[in-house]
Amino acid sequence: MSHQRVIFQIHAQDNVATLLENASPGEVLTHRGEGQDVVLRAAQETAAGHKVALRFIPEEAAIIKYGVTIGLATAPIRPGDWVHLHNCKSQYDSRSSHLDLNSGAPTETRYE
Repeated sequence: MSHQRVIFQIHAQDNVATLLENASPGEVLTHRGEGQDVVLRAAQETAAGHKVALRFIPEEAAIIKYGVTIGLATAPIRPGDWVHLHNCKSQYDSRSSHLDLNSGAPTETRYE
């Protein structure tokens, strides 16, 4: 039986929520929303503090957190998917689409 993990939705219009604990694929993610509970399954390994999709987000659609657009989907994102550099981009900073997935470090900068 999988453990239940809590997600935190900041604004009622958000289509992503923040994980409060690490989650493994298949683990149940829950959030008590305004008027309804949200229950999802984590699609992949996702670290605490990272975002997961609350509902389907089509490619090029807005990623909404804090009630504002924080980026655009670069691929279709399904409920429970980890939302990060591999499937979203900033609409303000083209460089963000080329950062290292795990560390967030610029990939075009050479460190010696």
